[in-house]
Amino acid sequence: MKKINELFGSNVFNESIMKERLPKETFKSLMKTIDEGAPLDETVAQVVANAMKDWAIEKGATHFTHWFQPMTGITAEKHDAFISPSVEGKIIMEFSGKELILGEPDASSFPSGGLRATFEARGYTAWDPTSYAFVKDDSLCIPTAFCSYSGEVLDKKTPLLRSMEAINKEALKVLKPEQEYFLIDEETYKQRKDLIFTGRTLFGAMPPKGQELEDHYFGSIKERVSAYMKELDEELWKLGVHAKTKHNEVAPGQHELAPIYSTTNIATDHNQLTMDLMKKIAKRHGLVCLLHEKPFAGVNGSGKHNNWSLGTTSGENLLKPGEDPIHNKQFLFFLSAIIDAVDTYGDLLRVSVATAGNDHRLGANEAPPAIVSMFLGEELTNVLEAIEAGKTSLDKIRGIVVTGVDSLPTINKDTTDRNRTSPFAFTGNKFEFRMPGSSQSIAGINITINTIVAESLRKFANILEKADDFDLCVESLVKETIKEHKRIIFNGNNYSEDWVIEAKKRGLPNLRSTVEALPSFIAPKNIEVFTKHGIFSEAEIHSRYEILLEDYTKAINIEALTMIDMANKEILPACIEYSTELLNSLALKKASGLNLATVREEAFVTKVSNLTESLIEKIDILQISNIKAKEITNALDLAKYYRDTVFIAMGELRTVADALEEIVSTLYWPYPTYSDLLFNV
Repeated sequence: MKKINELFGSNVFNESIMKERLPKETFKSLMKTIDEGAPLDETVAQVVANAMKDWAIEKGATHFTHWFQPMTGITAEKHDAFISPSVEGKIIMEFSGKELILGEPDASSFPSGGLRATFEARGYTAWDPTSYAFVKDDSLCIPTAFCSYSGEVLDKKTPLLRSMEAINKEALKVLKPEQEYFLIDEETYKQRKDLIFTGRTLFGAMPPKGQELEDHYFGSIKERVSAYMKELDEELWKLGVHAKTKHNEVAPGQHELAPIYSTTNIATDHNQLTMDLMKKIAKRHGLVCLLHEKPFAGVNGSGKHNNWSLGTTSGENLLKPGEDPIHNKQFLFFLSAIIDAVDTYGDLLRVSVATAGNDHRLGANEAPPAIVSMFLGEELTNVLEAIEAGKTSLDKIRGIVVTGVDSLPTINKDTTDRNRTSPFAFTGNKFEFRMPGSSQSIAGINITINTIVAESLRKFANILEKADDFDLCVESLVKETIKEHKRIIFNGNNYSEDWVIEAKKRGLPNLRSTVEALPSFIAPKNIEVFTKHGIFSEAEIHSRYEILLEDYTKAINIEALTMIDMANKEILPACIEYSTELLNSLALKKASGLNLATVREEAFVTKVSNLTESLIEKIDILQISNIKAKEITNALDLAKYYRDTVFIAMGELRTVADALEEIVSTLYWPYPTYSDLLFNV
């Protein structure tokens, strides 16, 4: 087996490969495009394409594809072979600069939110040279942006690149997305229509043991899971993904993978690759990887912790407080800009994580609530309060952790705790945005963070440009920001009901569901910030709003139809069969004349029968409510109906079905239970 340093990046057409295979002038020209955004000369593209093709063929590639990220939230590919006809029925292997730079996939079947007419089927993919090409599944994959025939963007990458340019006017951005996921046995998965069609269990009573003992978190990794993780690491390393940390998470069957920091665009591409490979490699081990935010009711769901920071081209972290943060004007300047951004555009941050799946997770005492706030920690909060009060010094409060064992080393306390209840927590030299769901693309999340911080930096820079005394102006900016936006800072328990009350007093919005959150996307101030920085046009914003509403209603509709199907075809027949068996047994006992039937037996049979009757009633209610949804034409009204009527009916049906699961014999119950799913790997 190859060593890790030989394995890493072996399937990536990276800088070292380009330097080795490209003529010196071609390499310099390409690197100028990558580093400075200079236009790429067509003759340079041809040389690059030829070298890329030869390298890919040596790696076993037979095809090439423009790899892009449409509004579906997953990646898309159309594969073309390198072959071209030659004389005497032979072929030659060709790949042109034009094919590298531009593709023309059919855009008609991708979500557009009304941006393009049905007859305008053509779309364009344009090579993003800042993200290296790679070989996967015998194809050369070329990261690209995707737009419609009329020029509007239809993907997640283009606005992300725009947001990076917006914030790069002031600083660079670095990112590390931590990815949570569940692994379950493939054979049990195949017996659950709900997991197959929706990614989560729509029925399921809690097993005798869940996560109460907290014995899975950071526990010993099972052999089967360890083998999966080992192969996943190796495949990710081949593609240049810096997979670093892996461990068991809180819930049974739940795990986490975390990479090393990289720039936003690369980190986003790598996270999409990671999710794709997680699913693909799981099947090789007889497993299924679940990325839904809440696959199992009653146990922790899965998130994607977005670790976001700012740095310069020389590698300096702009969010590093240093030993004396109260006098670190650079740090305080950027921290104040972020505080301003998060308070002003907290509703947009909530929109960026709004999905039907994430609604199950947010505020469920396993993830932050839907109220956006910031955690800074005791020391930084004291620093800001001192500045607001006009103080210029602060007693150091940093201490040590006393272990009481002389042989153990002294542990210096970090100035910030890792507040896992906070949506936007400062953790030493970065912010951890803990609200994103595990299945989400991180592109939209970071488009939002980049844009709103860029806007705050723009405002601050305009003020500084007019200042006579730069240092004094920075101090004034920091002080005014704290006074105006300190309501967003909360260092306590975000899970508590007291915080909900307190947040309301502070005027912080509590957008509990996707349906409540999405209208904020098209609020005038939010349209203005995106259009001002050239991230989206107003039409593109409205199109994404429509797509998000449609995604929500489709998700609930599919879940409702799946529940009806499972209840009618599997659960109800099983319950009727079990009831019949109980009634026949009871009748035989009564007919014997020996008075064998007991009152408790009769009560149990009655209970099963009554719940079965209730099940039939709840199925009918869900069917009727789902049919009525077809009468609603307005997208927002339809989403509200699904949330307030269909989703409620789904919950009522589940309650009855789960009650039946707890008393119906396992010989009759039609599919694997939570015990089978969570403890069978």
